[in-house]
Amino acid sequence: MASGKGIIQLTIHPSKPYLAYLPALQLSHSLNKVLCFIPQDEFLDVIYWLRQIIAVILGVIWGVAPLKGFLGIAIFCIINAGVLYVYFSSFQQIDEEEYGGTWELTKEGFMTSFALFLVGLLIFLNMCNKTS
Repeated sequence: MASGKGIIQLTIHPSKPYLAYLPALQLSHSLNKVLCFIPQDEFLDVIYWLRQIIAVILGVIWGVAPLKGFLGIAIFCIINAGVLYVYFSSFQQIDEEEYGGTWELTKEGFMTSFALFLVGLLIFLNMCNKTS
């Protein structure tokens, strides 16, 4: 980034896709129905970040609810995988084989989202259900 006289300019390296620089722009593009994501990395980044957002939201809800144990984890896994599967198969209507198959898209970023879910769950469980 270069700045001069109060103007900020964004310099984009030609070898990197422009969406890699702006996660908010990347996610706003993901809400357009039937987008043609030509580079595989950009679409996988969208899947990754949508999964992280879902994990934070579900972690907070599960912590406030309080939904614990195997049932809570199983429901999280089903919702997390299910929402993303519906997103890329029905909403975006992509050819899964172009991006490595259904399993590759379904598992993209799952473990980091699971860790983020557990952190949110534990924080909100401790905050909301504190016994003094």
